[in-house]
Amino acid sequence: MTTLIWILAALIVIGVYLSWTAGRLDRLHARIDAARAALDAQLLRRASVAQELGTSGILDPAASIVLYQAAHEARQAEEDQREVAESALSQALRAVFDEAEQADAVREAPGGEQTLAELTAAVRRVPMARRFHNDAVRAARAVRRHRVVRWFRLAGHAPFPLAFEMDDEAPVGLTERTAA
Repeated sequence: MTTLIWILAALIVIGVYLSWTAGRLDRLHARIDAARAALDAQLLRRASVAQELGTSGILDPAASIVLYQAAHEARQAEEDQREVAESALSQALRAVFDEAEQADAVREAPGGEQTLAELTAAVRRVPMARRFHNDAVRAARAVRRHRVVRWFRLAGHAPFPLAFEMDDEAPVGLTERTAA
């Protein structure tokens, strides 16, 4: 009788552990979803402001075309091409705002100060949102690598989380003026 009680107690402890681990994994997946939504919002905001700036007529025609096309591609990119399109937008922003003179020209235009402030804020928030997302992915991957999680299929049918890798370096012309 005591052996049966010990076996039942061990099964209950194992069940509680498996349930706790599955719950933890579920919370990590929810955190990934929330972080991905925040990242998508920041990327969309950055692309929208860049596209608005590209069509404003404030920039020279070549810079306007480069910025508009990159922002349009970033907004319209399919999920599997999103990282490449967002990296291209980062490179276009650096090409246009590599020198502080271009930012000064935008700042002098009517409404340019506000537009530049929005763009600078969006450019700064993208790396933070990407870092939060990738940290959540790293934590979920660490839990999913455990043998117990794999053996008992505690992740269910959730897809394996993927990090969002892109070039998110800010343009020098935007960062040096606001830092001063």
